[in-house]
Amino acid sequence: QVQLEESGGGLVQAGGSLRLSCAASGSISSINAMGWYRQAPGKQRELVAAITTGGRIVYEDPVKGRFTISRDNAKNTVYLQMNSLKPEDTANYYCNLDDGYSEVWGQGTLVTVSS
Repeated sequence: QVQLEESGGGLVQAGGSLRLSCAASGSISSINAMGWYRQAPGKQRELVAAITTGGRIVYEDPVKGRFTISRDNAKNTVYLQMNSLKPEDTANYYCNLDDGYSEVWGQGTLVTVSS
């Protein structure tokens, strides 16, 4: 069983920064990719950014140039540095791990950006 522990959410003013962390633990056989998704109230969960073990990165358009995803393979940890935050970035942010066979989700961490 793989567990994901997220941290780093909170309340920040528009223009501010936050750094999210997600550490994977448990019976990790392999990791294909790790990433971050978010879900705002009344909206569907959407991809924010993802990074493969090989270092390939994808960002969704709304966060390009503002968010940076990185990964420490030795620690099975993924980070999301969020700069120039906007009120529309307010959401629950979920960590995701894809081992090539299944996906594991974290509990989510709330990010609130005030205007």
